[in-house]
Amino acid sequence: MPATPDTLSGIFAALADPTRRAILARLSEGEAPVSELARPFEMSAPAISKHLRVLAEAGLIEREINARWRICHLRANALRDAHDWLDTYRRHWEGNLDRLVEFVERTHAATSAKGPDDSTKD
Repeated sequence: MPATPDTLSGIFAALADPTRRAILARLSEGEAPVSELARPFEMSAPAISKHLRVLAEAGLIEREINARWRICHLRANALRDAHDWLDTYRRHWEGNLDRLVEFVERTHAATSAKGPDDSTKD
């Protein structure tokens, strides 16, 4: 199911913060308890909880309680939605850059075929 613009807004807002991106990078290696996710950051437990809540609301992570542990998992499908949206623009810009390269090559070939410009002679 394609992501709606509102879903994408939440995803991109969540990705805008470097702490949340770092948490996602850690979760890309596998699930982790909240205490382990918080370890590299110099911030309070409530601040980490807020970051995790934003990520969960955006659908980027899933949280579960297992006995006394709170475990987080990456939900890659939400990232796929953002990737698919961005891929449209990547294809657009690649096409534009390909056309620019062709133009420069044609212009350079045409200039080389004419020979030196007479206006630059002394």
